[in-house]
Amino acid sequence: MSLKPETREKLKTVSSATICTALFKRGFRNQFIQDVRPLNPNVKPMVGEAFTLRYIPAREDLNPISVFQDRAHPQRKAVEECPPGAVFVIDSRKDPRAASAGSILVTRLMKRGVAGVVTDGGFRDSPEIADLDIPVYHNRPAAPTNLTVHQALDINVPIGCGDAPVWPGDVIVGDREGVVVIPAHLADEIADEAVEMTAFEDFVTEKVNEGRSILGLYPPTDEQSKVDFAAWRKEKGR
Repeated sequence: MSLKPETREKLKTVSSATICTALFKRGFRNQFIQDVRPLNPNVKPMVGEAFTLRYIPAREDLNPISVFQDRAHPQRKAVEECPPGAVFVIDSRKDPRAASAGSILVTRLMKRGVAGVVTDGGFRDSPEIADLDIPVYHNRPAAPTNLTVHQALDINVPIGCGDAPVWPGDVIVGDREGVVVIPAHLADEIADEAVEMTAFEDFVTEKVNEGRSILGLYPPTDEQSKVDFAAWRKEKGR
């Protein structure tokens, strides 16, 4: 499935928390990538289809520095094949002892038009990456080269990232809180519902700031709350 431009734009306007609730209503409990955070705390919204890279534990005889001379090395190859608009998602086995990548590779992804980068490991050159104009998420900084711990193996296969299952083509959404994975076939309906939920949550937040009780308002078990919300939407054009 291909991510519709209108769905992409809708998902840029909603939070990962709201998406998690919409997924939970459909029985999905494990779609939030655990223990990753943005390198830049002022990160812009990240939305794109998953393009994946899988690492396994490095075996020393297969990972000398000379492997990077191979133009088909899976890490390098994946960076050059990740499509514009996609999110590059790396399975580093939740191991940040060595870098999943560094600033040069992330810069290349940025220049190729990739929508963002996520690893459940760490990035080296993290201060430089934080200054780049691309959303990037990791567990923590990791200066050692990936070869000391990781061996890049598979490109664009199903992976686990931060305990969340990620299939190629799943829709990845990141904000200042973290990253959530939407199964591809649900992207349109999740986007539509999340936009509706966001409008209601904005209404509730405004009323709570005015001093209103959450009882009967959130959720709107009082009929008056539903009436007030309809009037608010009309007034706000939402």
